[in-house]
Amino acid sequence: MTMIDLRSDTVTKPSEAMRQAMARAEVGDDVYGEDPTVNRLQEMGAALVGKAVALFVPSGTMANQLALRAQAPPGQEVIVESRCHMVRYEQGAGSALAGVQFHWIVGQRGIMAPEQVEAAIRPKDLHTIQTALICVENTHNSGGGTVYPLATIERIGAIARQRGLPLHLDGARLFNAVTATGASATEYAKHCTTVSFCLSKGLGAPAGSLLATNDQDMVDRLRRFRRMYGGGMRQAGILAAAGIYALEHNIARLKDDHDHATRLAHLLAQIPTVTLDLKSVETNMIFFDVKSSRPPADVVAALKAEGVLVNAVGGTTYRAVTHLDVSADDIEKAGQVFANVLAK
Repeated sequence: MTMIDLRSDTVTKPSEAMRQAMARAEVGDDVYGEDPTVNRLQEMGAALVGKAVALFVPSGTMANQLALRAQAPPGQEVIVESRCHMVRYEQGAGSALAGVQFHWIVGQRGIMAPEQVEAAIRPKDLHTIQTALICVENTHNSGGGTVYPLATIERIGAIARQRGLPLHLDGARLFNAVTATGASATEYAKHCTTVSFCLSKGLGAPAGSLLATNDQDMVDRLRRFRRMYGGGMRQAGILAAAGIYALEHNIARLKDDHDHATRLAHLLAQIPTVTLDLKSVETNMIFFDVKSSRPPADVVAALKAEGVLVNAVGGTTYRAVTHLDVSADDIEKAGQVFANVLAK
C-alpha cells in the first residue's frame, strides 16, 4: 500500500534531480569556510531575505538557538508567543543552552499583537529581569500555519527599535507566508535583526536551515556558537546542494501545497464528525477536530490502516500538512479515506 503522508512537510524525499545535484556538489571543509557549495547557498539565502550574510546550520532549532545565544545574555528574558516552536518543540533549549527565560504572550492563533509585545517589555529597573529579545514565528505552526500580517511585523519591529531590542524572525516556513500574502521575504525580514528559514520543510531538502543578519559583528559569534552547539559540519556541500536546488525550484510551487490544503479542508468539512473552520486554512496546514468515542491513537491507527498518515496534536484535534510529495490525486484519495474512517 502506498501511504499518503500528511504528518508534516518534513517527510518529503529528495527528488531524483535533487539527488543528482547533491552527487555533483563541489565540497570543501566548511569549518574553514572552504566549501564552495555551502558558500554559494549562504550567499543565495542572504540575498533572498535581503541580509548581508547567512549561516548554514543543520536544523531550524539550531538556527533559533543561535539567534537566542548571540542576542540574549543569560539571565535575561525573551518575549515569545505561548505556543511557538521555541516553547513547544525545542526541548527547553532556550534555558538549558542560552540561560534565558521566556515571557509567554497568548496570541490570536499564534499571532501576537504589537500592543501585547509592547506591554510585555520590562521596565529598566534594578528589581526586575530585563527584556533582551523579541521573537516571532511566521508561519506559526501550532497556530495552524497562520501568517503574520506584514503590517504587524512592521509595527513590532518599530517597537523593538524604539526600545533598543533585537527582533528575531523564526521563519521556518517563511516562504509559505510569502506565497500566501504576495509580500517578499525581504519585506518581512527587513524589520528583523535576525531571520531564519528552513530548507527541510516545504522546500523539500533533506536537512538544513539558514540564519541571516546584517550585523557583521554578530557573524563571528554565530559561527562560534554554531561550533559550540555541534553544528560545525565539514564537507557539507552535499547537503547545501540540496538546499540550492530547493531554493531554485521549490519556492514557486508552494502554492500547489496551499491549494491542496484548501481542497482537503473542504473535503474534511463535509464529514459530519469533523469540526473545521475553513477560514483557518491559510497555508499548507489543516487543524481539525473529530467527534469520536475512540482514543486519538486509535483514530490515527485506523487512518494508517487505510493508507493515510496524520498526527494527533492534543485532545480531539488532528493536523494534516500538505507538501511536494502529495499530489492532487492523493488529496482526493485522502479525502475519501477520511470520510470512510471518521464517519464510522
